[in-house]
Amino acid sequence: MTPPDATTAPLPRPLPPIQPEAPGPAPPRPALLPSMVKYARIFRVALIERMTYRSDFLLGTILRFLPIVTTILLWRAIYEGSGQTELGGFNYREMIAYLLLTNISRMFSSMPGLAGGVAREVREGTLKRYLIQPLDLIGYLLSSRVAHKVAYITMSFVPYAVLFYLCRGYFDGFPDPLTLLAYAVSLILAFMVGFYFEVSVGMVGFWFLEVTSLLYIVMTLNFFISGHMLPLDLLPQPWAGILKVLPFQYMAYFPAVVFQGKIRGTELLLHLGLELFWAVAFLVLARTLYRAGLRRYSAYGG
Repeated sequence: MTPPDATTAPLPRPLPPIQPEAPGPAPPRPALLPSMVKYARIFRVALIERMTYRSDFLLGTILRFLPIVTTILLWRAIYEGSGQTELGGFNYREMIAYLLLTNISRMFSSMPGLAGGVAREVREGTLKRYLIQPLDLIGYLLSSRVAHKVAYITMSFVPYAVLFYLCRGYFDGFPDPLTLLAYAVSLILAFMVGFYFEVSVGMVGFWFLEVTSLLYIVMTLNFFISGHMLPLDLLPQPWAGILKVLPFQYMAYFPAVVFQGKIRGTELLLHLGLELFWAVAFLVLARTLYRAGLRRYSAYGG
């Protein structure tokens, strides 16, 4: 701006134009919403990837039916050889129905390869990709595993429906709506217990270089003490009582007996509360081990 001419009186300085009031800073977006959107996208991508191999899911489901045939024949021989009509509170029909239902329980709670995958990420140093990006390891694994379950259950629905229709003679019909609701809740919580338990087991990779043997022992024991192989009621005391206090029964045994109506009323509500407690406890344990492990993580490899 040039200065005014000295020989003339300066013009009055115009008032500055009235500027519209500047808007205040936009309120910060809650952190929860972007995180939900991010992990929803991870779920979508993982689901598309899983559905690419839908024929593998279908074939694997059909092949899993073969051991069920041998299981039916085995337990028929056991009942006939024992000369008893009831073992551990289960007659032959109830036993076969229980073993069929545990396959549904484990469909939700079983996490093949999860613990080993976490330990491998730590051992090979590829864990650092979760540290240099705004991505939480456990959140990523949860989204991916939910997608895996959705794909597996979707592709297994028809084969399992056919199986249960053929084996309908072992069941006394569908339970009442409240029992079905409790059964659905027990399956969802079984997924949470199984997921966070396996993540917690995989976190030992921060402290041990090779955990293959440990994981094999833990998963083999889990298969037995969760009640997948046989009802926990068949075990002698005090073992049956001890295993029913531990969280592993909620991965197979508990949802099955809920469907069969062997747990009702106040006892059912109590066990659902305990199942929720164990799901939260394993969540806290997994988070605690993860934070502690990161303090000693060296990020070698990868």
